[in-house]
Amino acid sequence: MRRGIAATALVASLALAATACGGDSDSGDEAGGPVTITWWDTSNATNEAPTYQALVKEFEAANKDIKVKYVNVPFDQAQNKFDTAAGSKGAPDVLRSEVGWTPAFAKKGFFVPLDGTEALAEQDKFQPNLIEQAKYEGKTYGVPFTTDTLAFVYNKELFEKAGVEAPKTWDDLKKAAATIKDKTGVDGYWGSTAGYYAQPFLYGEGTDMVDADAKKVTVKSPEAEKAYGTWLDLFDGKGLHKADTTADAYAHIQDAFVNGKVASIIQGPWEITNFYKGSAFKDRNNLGIATVPAGSTGKAGAPTGGHNLSVYAGSTEDKQQAALKFVKFMTSAKAQETIALKNSTLPTRDDAYTAEVKTDPGIAGYQTVLPAAQPRPALPEYSSLWGPMDDELPQIAGGKESLDKGLGDAETAIAKLVPDFSK
Repeated sequence: MRRGIAATALVASLALAATACGGDSDSGDEAGGPVTITWWDTSNATNEAPTYQALVKEFEAANKDIKVKYVNVPFDQAQNKFDTAAGSKGAPDVLRSEVGWTPAFAKKGFFVPLDGTEALAEQDKFQPNLIEQAKYEGKTYGVPFTTDTLAFVYNKELFEKAGVEAPKTWDDLKKAAATIKDKTGVDGYWGSTAGYYAQPFLYGEGTDMVDADAKKVTVKSPEAEKAYGTWLDLFDGKGLHKADTTADAYAHIQDAFVNGKVASIIQGPWEITNFYKGSAFKDRNNLGIATVPAGSTGKAGAPTGGHNLSVYAGSTEDKQQAALKFVKFMTSAKAQETIALKNSTLPTRDDAYTAEVKTDPGIAGYQTVLPAAQPRPALPEYSSLWGPMDDELPQIAGGKESLDKGLGDAETAIAKLVPDFSK
């Protein structure tokens, strides 16, 4: 990878292909006046956005020559909306891009490569796996903004009453769940039927839905069948809650956990603030967080999630320059610390895990599991692969399809999404 490219030279070269109107920003910036850039923030408008809006004002106060037009775009609409806008040269100058979107938009030429720019001047401060996940074909197209992964979260009080510890393997979990049921009357574990939440089982068998390097669909490989078999077994047995295949399953599982009606689940840090709202975690220190259990290979891990800040390649040079400065500010250690303290989200750089940030047991706990997080392959279609799993896994868990048929149907659906992959 080439490094040390001057930001001005890089942006200038990209600007040759940019349209005169730039991005979604106001194109009529007065000569000599502030440059206006637009940022599409895809965070929760109620719980997270106010923190980002306050940081925008702080940035503008320190950079009088730049104005930021803040737009909160619902997460479930943002990917398609940006895709449409970028294709017509009307996209925002900065996008809060989900990590799975980054390679897809980079492939289409919608993002500026950030290597050598001021936005990545402190690249060594960020966790390496997060930088890796922002790359496509050797170039970096986003600066890690927020990160997450799945963890095994549990009710310490219930585990202590039952005399069990956080499980190291899925077999340990089955035994612990039965003991918790016997000793407390509460189910020990409630699993999800969503494809994303089944991913740790694949990693535990050393596999994935696809092998991106070999260009092969592996969702029905022997290793994957074993992984999903282990996942399926955790819906049936003493202390193991049966599968919820309703549209409200996520809410049902979350509510049961935060109110002490189930002792453990697999969940991400985006629910930290909601954990604390439940009756079981009024004492925040009752929240236990551990790496997800390991599979038969001894491997344990969960997918890396989160968001990058990316710069639109169709913006004019002056807007790109301003956007790079804004991205650097929003991903600085100070901003990352502020975001963590206000929103209870995980910083993407180690120097933002200050003593004050780590007083939140949720953040401190998730920090310990981040090293086991596994970056997604730089495959533009990868995020869409969970769609077929979300269709098939509830059918399998609900007893409407056999594991063999469900995985076979998922294999067929995934093969259509990556037509150049073999089965």
